[in-house]
Amino acid sequence: MKLNTTWTRILGGAGLAVLLLVTLAWAGNNTELAAEAAKQMAEATGSGSSLPWWAWPTILLFFCFVLGIIAVLAGVGGGVLFVPLVSGFFPFHLDFVRGAGLLVALAGALAAGPGLLKRNLASLRLALPVALIASSCAIVGAFLGLALPGNVIQICLGGTIMGIAVLLLTSKNTARPVVTKQDALGLALGIQGAYMEANGEIVEWKTHRTILGLLLFIVIGIMAGMFGLGAGWANVPVLNLLMGAPLKVAVGTSKFLLSITDTSAAWVYLNQGCVIPLMAIPSIIGLMMGSFVGVRLLAKAKPAFIRYMVIGVLLFAGGKALAKGLGF
Repeated sequence: MKLNTTWTRILGGAGLAVLLLVTLAWAGNNTELAAEAAKQMAEATGSGSSLPWWAWPTILLFFCFVLGIIAVLAGVGGGVLFVPLVSGFFPFHLDFVRGAGLLVALAGALAAGPGLLKRNLASLRLALPVALIASSCAIVGAFLGLALPGNVIQICLGGTIMGIAVLLLTSKNTARPVVTKQDALGLALGIQGAYMEANGEIVEWKTHRTILGLLLFIVIGIMAGMFGLGAGWANVPVLNLLMGAPLKVAVGTSKFLLSITDTSAAWVYLNQGCVIPLMAIPSIIGLMMGSFVGVRLLAKAKPAFIRYMVIGVLLFAGGKALAKGLGF
């Protein structure tokens, strides 16, 4: 029987997960590797854990698997959920969580980018000027995030996460915003295009309010680098509601943007030693597997309920981060 693409991906992800677990078991029997792994996990947890070193990668794998399912059903990026939940409920230092969070968001963006470009659902003309600004500011945000005291970052992260929850609750994206006249900068940059719907309809689009949109991406880039969050939660409303890109183009371009913006910030965290493979690899594999399963469940699930549940969890995680930063 011929397997469809989704089942092939699920089986491939399951194979990677099994390979990871086998590798962890093999490393546990190698004294030198086990000692190095234990050292890494002690650094990540601040020696505040009594569990063996292999327990945390295993727990992260299954936790991120569930996270990947929920992210797809709720229509949000895995990176948005990863940082607040892992920093709130795991003993890892926030710097390592942010480094892993950027790689989690980056992995999903790199996987989706080629297909989105092929279908004209991600626009290079829209993405490149935005990416130039956002990626430069993400580097600034990453250095800023590593330089500020931990409690300040926790307070800012908590406020940001609660703001994201409110944005998810209140924002109403428009499938095809009406743009009567393109502004001069958008026209000069050639920010326009067309894509084909499933029924064969050709949808042409253009943007307006380009300068204001580009200015907002300065803030978005800094926040993405500072907190290690995938910035899709902010990219889509700006591209869709403010600049007037159709929702499909806004979502596709936002996903493609993450592959550029998060790469810039991730190099800073890598260079500072804030990316631990034993955290990043299980998280990426778990989220990938969960995303594939989530796509299969999407037709049967009730996304509205899942979305409100995620909003509630984000509010709780944001409040937890605020309390941690304030010393409660």
